[in-house]
Amino acid sequence: MDEFSKYRSPLVSRYASKEMAYNFSDRKKFTTWRKLWIYLAKAEKALGLLVTDAQVTEMESHAEDIDFAMAAEEESKLRHDVMAHVHTFAHCCPTAAPIIHLGATSCYVGDNTDLILLRDGFDILLPKYSVKLCANLLKMSAKVEQLARVIDRLSNFAEKYAGLPTLGFTHYQPAQLTTVGKRACLWLQDLAMDMRNLQRAREDLRFRGVKGTTGTQASFLQLFQGDHDKVEDLDRMVTEMAGFKKAYMVTGQTYSRKVDIDSLSHLASMGATIHKICTDIRLLANLKEIEEPFEKEQIGSSAMAYKRNPMRCERCCSLARHLIALLADPLQTASVQWLERTLDDSANRRISLPESFLTADIILSTLQNITEGLVVYPKVIERHIRHELPFMATENIIMAMVKAGGNRQDCHEKIRVLSQQAANVVKQEGGDNDLLARVQADPYFAPILGHLDNILDPKTFIGRAPQQVARFLSEEVRPLLEPYKAEIDVKFELEL
Repeated sequence: MDEFSKYRSPLVSRYASKEMAYNFSDRKKFTTWRKLWIYLAKAEKALGLLVTDAQVTEMESHAEDIDFAMAAEEESKLRHDVMAHVHTFAHCCPTAAPIIHLGATSCYVGDNTDLILLRDGFDILLPKYSVKLCANLLKMSAKVEQLARVIDRLSNFAEKYAGLPTLGFTHYQPAQLTTVGKRACLWLQDLAMDMRNLQRAREDLRFRGVKGTTGTQASFLQLFQGDHDKVEDLDRMVTEMAGFKKAYMVTGQTYSRKVDIDSLSHLASMGATIHKICTDIRLLANLKEIEEPFEKEQIGSSAMAYKRNPMRCERCCSLARHLIALLADPLQTASVQWLERTLDDSANRRISLPESFLTADIILSTLQNITEGLVVYPKVIERHIRHELPFMATENIIMAMVKAGGNRQDCHEKIRVLSQQAANVVKQEGGDNDLLARVQADPYFAPILGHLDNILDPKTFIGRAPQQVARFLSEEVRPLLEPYKAEIDVKFELEL
């Protein structure tokens, strides 16, 4: 059966980056198992157990050459994935066979590998793409979709349009003016929170270590003939070999499934952020104020040739909903783990952990592409402002009349009547807002007619928006990006 004759997850076949797809691949998973067995053998040898250099060398020489067909055949017989791979590894390492997996339980390779994959998944999503990680990812190119790049692109956009007035919207009804750049800072603030959350989740990850079947380390204590110090040294040495600073001090058979909640909740939270950003862009695209990139030969609709549908933003919203929904899995899984563990977590986690990271990877890369090519239409924005500004300017007109010697209450009544007349033209007749023309035609407002242009200047309605943008970018966004400057400049080209 060829690959097109069976279901393929579009997360991998259609959207995800090569780096994230590899991170959750069978090859990465099972080579990590073998590395963990090598770490264990090395540490046990260093601490005095009967493990030879020849055995370790043999294991190291076969760390990568996995016979997946043999492993599958073994699993079909044994109904145990870890023992299937123990037997497969032992087949090509006959000298080392007696000491492979010595003292360990299945969760030694299973849980520790999951923690490594979570850590490396965060390293792909976050901007810090280390040389070590690059080597682990088969020396693939650094085309890594990173949250920092999205923040960088949006911060440049916010800076560029910090002073461009635009209609604000509350309840999706026209409200007081803001600026295009200030609105982008609302998106940036949420993304910056996500970045700090992902950094914290990544730094909080620990290693399960070598804890035995129920977390008591009893098997290792027996191997070391009651020497507690050596058991602790073993745990520490393997933890360090795996690249972790700390291991969880207490576990059951597994590490606490609360760790999965912590990791995936921040991914889901980022999904909510990206959904909001892309929904805003879709709404603005409907107004023809802002559009996502649109390729020269891109087709918006098979029927309506003129259409420029915001398909990138729609993709992000669609997948963000999936990412948010996935959070239910670790929440429920953690809640139903009995005592030291039950196996009803396993099948669920095989799906929920990879899919969360793959989905987060996809929507981040797509959002990066969007933010690198956002198109702004200032003339359309200006037209919309002109349509609504006369109503918004009524308070300023009243204040100007009072300064010119008028009575506030009389002026308010004049404006109320003229505003309702203008609103009737807009709503009942489908005409333009002619409030300004009505004000200019009324002799009552003669004292301020020479100042109307200044009163109606949109820049006088945006408050401190430009100053807020400048301070926000300077004090919160730029410092957040500083550690990742070397990796920020890579662009992302959307393939589908």
